[in-house]
Amino acid sequence: MAQITDPAPVGTFPRLGWVDDLLNPALRSAVAALPAAESRVAGYHRGWCEADGSPMATASRTGKSVRPALALLSAAAVGGSPELAVPGAVAVELVHDFTLLHDDVIDGDALRRHRPAAWSVFGTPAAVLTGDALLVSAMRVLADVAQARAAEAVKELVTALLELVEGQSRDVTFETAPKVSVAQYLAMAEGKTGSLIGCSCALGGILAGADGERVRGLREFGRRLGVAFQCADDILGIWGRTARSGKPVGADLAARKKSLPVVAALSGEGTAAERLRTLYAATHPLDERDVALARELVEEAGGREAAEQEARRQVSAALRALSWARPTPDTYRQLRDIAWAMTHRES
Repeated sequence: MAQITDPAPVGTFPRLGWVDDLLNPALRSAVAALPAAESRVAGYHRGWCEADGSPMATASRTGKSVRPALALLSAAAVGGSPELAVPGAVAVELVHDFTLLHDDVIDGDALRRHRPAAWSVFGTPAAVLTGDALLVSAMRVLADVAQARAAEAVKELVTALLELVEGQSRDVTFETAPKVSVAQYLAMAEGKTGSLIGCSCALGGILAGADGERVRGLREFGRRLGVAFQCADDILGIWGRTARSGKPVGADLAARKKSLPVVAALSGEGTAAERLRTLYAATHPLDERDVALARELVEEAGGREAAEQEARRQVSAALRALSWARPTPDTYRQLRDIAWAMTHRES
């Protein structure tokens, strides 16, 4: 197994080539087993092919495989072989792509992974149906596991999915809510993002045969890490760079979405917070100048600092929970470094 010796520099993510070596054959097989139309959309979404189904002229790196890496490392953390967790790694990656396809439709984001989003190329119905197909495929991958804990793994994923949907629903309702507290936001983030990352870690433990206490530790580690990841994502959504992230920066502000920096800033006192509340309460569309002003006001009102502090707090809580799982020293270090990289990134 490849090892990480030092935390990755800011803006990078630890390169775990062995994760892709284990993940990709099974993941490609799962996508190839979809109906032809949905398989093509999924392949395009992942950067494996062009819109017409032809192979990409140059290799395209799609995402960081965070969730699969966590599943495989979690299996190793409890003394199991990472190979045991491959079905879990594939399942969570399929679910992750399902959420991205649907999120882009819900948010109207036309850019994903440095290329036009699937819905903008194939149409909304095709993107939604492909997401649905990926979700069903994830269930099938786990159901096909030839071991006694397959049912437990499926139950873990279903539970996480219900939380994920509830969290996403809350996020949508926040857009029109007159006021959202930081506590409400964090509860939403735990469902929307923490549930699947927690599930990734728990599946690794379950498929490796870990006992309930160790699985709970892995799950809680992932949930806290997921909230921290969402905090970092919110920061990038306002102050990141589209060229690095492959996603439209500033779109959330233009839509008056209540990300954590915004929620914290709106809850503050002072002139900047009051001006931001006025801007968010207005009904006119926000143009580029308005978005730039909102970005300045959020930072001036302390929103960025609050989100950064919360991310650090959640990572600390995640590492405390990880100790419950009694991981091997090597995998503890690798999981710690991934946690650090997930919250100190530029994309």
